[in-house]
Amino acid sequence: MKQIILSLLSVSVFTLSAIAQERPAADNTSKNQRDRSGETTTSGDQSNSPEDVKLTATIRRAVVEDHSLSATAKNVKIITANGTVTLRGPVQNEAEKAKIAELAQSAAGNAKIDNQLEVKASK
Repeated sequence: MKQIILSLLSVSVFTLSAIAQERPAADNTSKNQRDRSGETTTSGDQSNSPEDVKLTATIRRAVVEDHSLSATAKNVKIITANGTVTLRGPVQNEAEKAKIAELAQSAAGNAKIDNQLEVKASK
């Protein structure tokens, strides 16, 4: 019985190792360094003013309710500080980038939109 269990464990470890080798590890090092540099707007920059929080929530709701957007697009960062909305993160294509910017501008009225969305490179 012990030998069967050990055999199964070694097969499982081998299988997991093979799967890990097939998929390259995600390397976000340069983006993480960029975000830690203080030169980019991150979620930590979100203002706590009621107006900014409400604006962020309104834009988020519009993005999440748009069924034409991918799950990736629905998870972009929406950061509002002092009436300026920053959009950051990956989207699948230019159409999603434009749609999110349109939704944000529609919800934001006269607020400035800083669209930093990045179209994911196709593989």
